[in-house]
Amino acid sequence: MSRLLQVREVSEEEAKQLRQLSTSRTESVRLAQRAKVIQLMLDTPKLPADKAGKLAGYKSKYAGRKWVKRFNEYGIQGLYDKQRPGRPPDHTEDVRSSLINLALQKPDSLGYPFALWTLERLQTAFRERCGMHVATSTIWEWIDSEGLKWKRQQSWFHEAEKHDSQFVEKRGSSYIHI
Repeated sequence: MSRLLQVREVSEEEAKQLRQLSTSRTESVRLAQRAKVIQLMLDTPKLPADKAGKLAGYKSKYAGRKWVKRFNEYGIQGLYDKQRPGRPPDHTEDVRSSLINLALQKPDSLGYPFALWTLERLQTAFRERCGMHVATSTIWEWIDSEGLKWKRQQSWFHEAEKHDSQFVEKRGSSYIHI
């Protein structure tokens, strides 16, 4: 029979941080889920680690044990992702935040002759302003990770009379002018 894995004694500060992390909506989902495993075991001391992992949403029966062991050894820092090997990022966080900041501004307020950004327009404007090329796939990924959504520009619908002098005649009798 395997020995029951227990969570080590935690300080008041650690307990407070764990409560905040386990219910956080601003931290990463993975971190909140890991903190929830520990929190569940603190709330119910007889709860086995594998069941705490299942209650926290893990499918693997070993996940709960893994995070309890990491927490016991490294504390709250053990719940964060470890540094992974691989290619270093091409761009710094400053570059990323500059691009996101540019994307959040209206192009016409910056002197551009269009009202909305496209990936290509944003890429060109960023290159002109910062002297740096960022791939459209990277721009798309950054914008998506910030929770921003592209909207389709439909200039044909707005101010149609301005673009087509015969718009009133073409629209037919179904159009009601208010």
